[in-house]
Amino acid sequence: MQSSSIALSNLRAFVILIVVAFHSVLAYLGSAPIAAAPFDDPPYRWIATPILDSERWFGFDLFCAFNYVYLMHFMFFLSGLFVWPSLLRKGSVTFLFERIVRLGVPFLVGVYLLMPIAHYPVYRVTATDPSWFAYWKHWIALPFWTSGPLWFLWFLLILHTIAAVLYRVAPGSGEFLGRLSAAANVRPGQYYWRLVAISAVAYMPLAAIYAPWEWVRFGPFAFQPGFSLHYVVFFFAGLGVGVQGLEQGLLGQSGALAKHWGKWALAAVGTFFLWIIPTALTTQGFAFPGLRTLADLGLTLATAANCFALAAGFLRFGAKRQPLADSLSVNAYGIYLVHYVFVIWLQYALLSVAVFAVVKGFIVFAGTLVLSWATSAALSRTPLGARLIGTEPRTASKAQRANVQAG
Repeated sequence: MQSSSIALSNLRAFVILIVVAFHSVLAYLGSAPIAAAPFDDPPYRWIATPILDSERWFGFDLFCAFNYVYLMHFMFFLSGLFVWPSLLRKGSVTFLFERIVRLGVPFLVGVYLLMPIAHYPVYRVTATDPSWFAYWKHWIALPFWTSGPLWFLWFLLILHTIAAVLYRVAPGSGEFLGRLSAAANVRPGQYYWRLVAISAVAYMPLAAIYAPWEWVRFGPFAFQPGFSLHYVVFFFAGLGVGVQGLEQGLLGQSGALAKHWGKWALAAVGTFFLWIIPTALTTQGFAFPGLRTLADLGLTLATAANCFALAAGFLRFGAKRQPLADSLSVNAYGIYLVHYVFVIWLQYALLSVAVFAVVKGFIVFAGTLVLSWATSAALSRTPLGARLIGTEPRTASKAQRANVQAG
């Protein structure tokens, strides 16, 4: 296996750790509301923070803010890497059918089976009648059907569908996107500024209307209107990089991105403060002229810088096979599908336990990771589970050889 492929496999394992950690500590944010509101009272704040614990630590706020600025964008970027080689190999019809099975079916199962189970403890916190029957009446009376983190699946399926249509009606579009990133291996800084410029055009007009944490929901479908086009940009950026092949493109293990990992790490931290400082001021009620625009621009800089820094670090230091990381990478998709159930139930179980927030956060993270990992591994051993969430075999093309899943 190529070094870049190993690095991306390890990176995928790391990303799922961050996802689990992010959700595990939401109950302990210092900035969260003091107490839970009734389950069926608008604006339904439990969607963002399902369980609210009395133990808090502001360090978790900083951790979540730092990862919020780039994490989903990076997941869309990674998901786009293998799309075009897969389309070339399978054709648009087979590719799209497999995407529907791989993304659409788990989305429906997760939303209509796992999410009601996951959110039952949220209802019990404020319920006068904690029975399942009463909960179900409240659940189906909601004006939406919350999907939790599974919103990523339907949104990704739409992007894969767009890619399949482009391949069918404009087969040269992949090569066009590939040419936009052709020099990224030797000049990642130039590619970074191009990505930032396109991101700003996609993000800032919507950001003037919607805050980064605002959501729109209809039925089981939810999305962030402020981020929606920004996510599209990163998905197709990943698609373009994937056209070049891992070793030849931005993610080449011997490329300039990996060589200058330290500079990208500094850029990630610096641009994060360019976003968090004006954002904190605006949320505190300060209304300096141009402050929100500065925050929006800082986000576009920070998103790309953090993605580049994380990729650079793993290309430089994470290109060694590790059996545990291999297993975590293989089960990353399954973990993503089921982890929210364990997160919420463990947070609920710890509500009356008198320990520090840091300890609770670690317990929820470790317990969720172990239980989700074991569940994913067990499901992948069944015929249906292997079909839906198991490892997808990848036949390598001459442009790209990889065994990393992209969702």
